[in-house]
Amino acid sequence: MSEGFRVVSSDHVLRSHVFDVERLTVAHAGENFERDVARHHGAVAILALNDAGEVGVVRQYRAAVDRVTLEIPAGTRDVPGEDPLATAQRELREELGCEARTWRTLIQVMVSPGWTDQLMTIFEARDLTVLERAPEGPEESASRVEWLSAEQLREALRQEPALDATMSVALNRVFGTLFD
Repeated sequence: MSEGFRVVSSDHVLRSHVFDVERLTVAHAGENFERDVARHHGAVAILALNDAGEVGVVRQYRAAVDRVTLEIPAGTRDVPGEDPLATAQRELREELGCEARTWRTLIQVMVSPGWTDQLMTIFEARDLTVLERAPEGPEESASRVEWLSAEQLREALRQEPALDATMSVALNRVFGTLFD
């Protein structure tokens, strides 16, 4: 499976509450090289559809890109021992203020395997009950929830300077292409 590549050493560079960074020394064809790898607990995202077929999205500030982005609810698997579905249920309540009776796993994707081992599990949530939101942190607290039809989503996506990859994968999985 490794086709002659072998990790020969690993040093911790950074520990944070979201991810760790390791510097790997890899041997291949008689040479050694280094790669920094972000080790992540994994994450979930939720494509929530109400009875009208509208998708629940969140507009929230993201410091990494220093702007407000349009995303589906998502979150890190940061509770030890919590399975992906339980994390998704918690995140749906926090970000959209909803509970869902029907859940389906859409896909698992590697976010960016060139630099992180983060695995994103994307769910579809239907048969929603709207409750009160329970946002966590300053970004979620200041975020805005919108429910958009397929046509409204298409128009909103045309306005975005760059699309959230997780949302793009989820929308393609359920609706086919919305990106014309």
